[in-house]
Amino acid sequence: MCDDWDDNAPIEMPQGNYENRPICSQNFSNSNFRAARGNGRNNERNTRFQRNNRYNNSYGNGENSSNRSDGLYRNNRFKENKTSWGNSSNMTENDQTETINVPSKFIGRIIGRGGSKINELQSDSGAKIQVTKDIIGDDTVVKIFGNQDSIDKAKSLINSLTTDTTEMVRINSNPPPLQEEKKVVDWKTLLKECEEAEQAEWDKYPQIKKQFYVEHPEVTDLTEEEVQLFRQENNNIVVDRTFKKENSLPIPKPCPKFIHAFFNYPEILSEIEKVGFQTPTPIQAQAWPVLLSGEDLIGIAQTGTGKTLAFLLPALIHIDGQPGNRSERGGPAVLVMAPTRELALQIDKEVKKYYYRGITSVCVYGGGNRREQVKTVTDGVDIVIATPGRLNDLYEAGHLNVKTVTYVVLDEADRMLDMGFEPQIRKVMYAIRPTRQTVMTSATWPPGVRRLADSYMNDPIQVYVGSLDLAATHTVTQIIEMMPDDDEIKLQTLMDFVRNMSPDQKMIVFCGKKSRADEISSELVLAGIDCQSIHGNREQSDREQALIDIANGTVKILIATDVASRGLDIDDITHVLNYDFPKNIEEYVHRVGRTGRAGKLGESISYFTRNDWGQAKDLINILEEAQQEIPHELHNMAERYTVWKEKKDSSGRGTGRGRGGFGGRRW
Repeated sequence: MCDDWDDNAPIEMPQGNYENRPICSQNFSNSNFRAARGNGRNNERNTRFQRNNRYNNSYGNGENSSNRSDGLYRNNRFKENKTSWGNSSNMTENDQTETINVPSKFIGRIIGRGGSKINELQSDSGAKIQVTKDIIGDDTVVKIFGNQDSIDKAKSLINSLTTDTTEMVRINSNPPPLQEEKKVVDWKTLLKECEEAEQAEWDKYPQIKKQFYVEHPEVTDLTEEEVQLFRQENNNIVVDRTFKKENSLPIPKPCPKFIHAFFNYPEILSEIEKVGFQTPTPIQAQAWPVLLSGEDLIGIAQTGTGKTLAFLLPALIHIDGQPGNRSERGGPAVLVMAPTRELALQIDKEVKKYYYRGITSVCVYGGGNRREQVKTVTDGVDIVIATPGRLNDLYEAGHLNVKTVTYVVLDEADRMLDMGFEPQIRKVMYAIRPTRQTVMTSATWPPGVRRLADSYMNDPIQVYVGSLDLAATHTVTQIIEMMPDDDEIKLQTLMDFVRNMSPDQKMIVFCGKKSRADEISSELVLAGIDCQSIHGNREQSDREQALIDIANGTVKILIATDVASRGLDIDDITHVLNYDFPKNIEEYVHRVGRTGRAGKLGESISYFTRNDWGQAKDLINILEEAQQEIPHELHNMAERYTVWKEKKDSSGRGTGRGRGGFGGRRW
C-alpha cells in the first residue's frame, strides 16, 4: 500500500460505490493524490474497508485466504468481532441449515492454518460451513448450509477430525450420548490366544531335528577327573549353563580328537584332513558335542581360537539332517550374522573350504552387488552369511524368507551391539521360529550380550576359554612406546620401523581415522614402500583387493581403521602397530588379536601419547594379565588421570588441560 495503515483506527462505512476505485496509482500527481485522499481520512478508511471486505469474503470461498495480513485478521476477528469463520452468502432457496456443537478445543482443527482446513471441508462436502462466536458450555456452535447430502458429508468430515478422542460432535437436536462403560482388557487371555495363533502358524512348517550327537566310546570312558584335567590344560575351559534352570540336561564331555565328534560323519573328517588340522582347538573340542546335541551355545574366546569352525561344521550336519528335500524348503536353513563385511566374507570363505553334500552359501552385505545377491538368495541357498543392514534390507523387501531358518549364529555379538545393530538383530530374530538352535560367539561378555542371550536363547550352555575378564592373547608380545603428541615424530618412527622390516614379516597399521589411513598410505607410497589400505570410505572391490594383497604377500603392509580389527583371519601377520591408540580397551584387545593367530607368535606395538591417558589404567591391567613389560611413564599417567577424574567428579569440571595433566611438558 502507499500509506501506512492505522489498524487501530475505527472503521467507518464508506459512502458511494468504491468497487472500481484504485487503492493507489503509480501515476498520481501530488494534486491528484491530495484529491484522492478527500476530506480527512475518509478515503483511507474506505480503502481499508475494501481490503477488509475482500478478506472477509475470502473465507468460505477459498479465495486468496493465504494473502491476508495478521493485522487485518486481528482487526476482523477480535477487534470488530463482527464476522465468523466460513461463508453463508451463496445459499440458494433449496439449501437447508443445520447447527451442530463442536468442542471448542477442536475448532482450530476445523479452521486450519489460515482457514485452509475449513476451505478444504467446504470443497470436499459441497456445503458452506460457518464457525460462529456462540459458545454453549465447552462447545462452539457451527452452522452448515446446503442440501441434505452435503450437510451430512460435512458433519461426517468434521466428526472424523475428532475420532482420536472420546469427545464427538453433538447435534443440537439429539441429547449427548451416554458414555460407554470402560471394558477391562484380559491381557492373559489375549496373550494366550496370540501364542496359540503363533504356534499354529509354525506348526505348518516341518519339525526341526537337532540331535545328531553320539558319544564316542573313548569319550564315554573319560572320568570326571580326566575331563576336568583336559579342560584345565587346554587354556582353562570353563563350561556352565548361562541361566541356571532346574531339570537341565548334563553338559556333554569335550572331544579331544576330531574323530570323537565326527566318527559318524566320515565326509566331515575327510574335509578336515584336507585342510591339515591336527587337533581341535579348546573352543572346538567343547563346542562340537554341545552343538551336535542340539543345545544353544554361547562361545566366548579370544580372537583366532577357531570359533568359526566351532559353529560351522555342526551347521553342515544340521542342514543335511533336516527332514524333507532341501530344494523344497523355500529358504535357507542356516543364518549367520556378522558385524562387518570383512568378517562376513571371511566366514563365507571358510564355509567354501568344506564341501559337504552340495551345501551352498551366499554372503550378502552392503556395498556388494545387490541384484546378484537377491538372485542367489531367491534361486535357493542353504547358508546365508549377512551383515545386519543388508539382511534387513532383503528381508523387508521380501527377497529372503527367514521362516525356514532353523540354525542361527550371531558371530561377534559384542561388536554388533557396539555398532548399534541390536534393532536389526531383534527384528530378524523375531521372525525366525522360536524352536531354532541358536549360537552366539563373542570375545567379551558385556551386559548387552547377556541381555540378547536371555531374549533369544533356550537354556544355553556357555563355553569360555581363558577368562571372562578382558585379556589379550598370550602369544603376542605387547610393546608400548611412549610418544610425543606430534604427527611428524609418529610418522617418522613408523617409517624407520617399516624400512627395517625383514622380507618374511607382515604388518597391519591401525589408525583412528579414515583420513589418517589415507595420509599414511600416501606417505609410504611416496617413499617407495608398497602398501594397501582398508577403511569404510573405500569401494568394496578395493577393500577386498587389499585383503587379497596382504594375504598372498603382494604387499607386506596394510593400513586400516577398526573395520579390520575383528574377524580377519590372516595367519602370517607378524606385527600389529597401533599408530593411533583405540578409544576403548576392547578394540585394543581385538587389534592385538590380528597377530599371534593359530598358535604362532606375534608382536604388537602401540604409540601411546598423553591424549590417551584415559586408557592407561585399563591397558596396565591387560599388560599385567599377559605378563608384559609396563613403562614407568604409563603408571604415572594412570595415577594422574585418576586424580584428575576424582577432582572432575567432585567439582563438576576438570582441572588442568585434560591432556594428561602435563601442561607444556613433552616426553
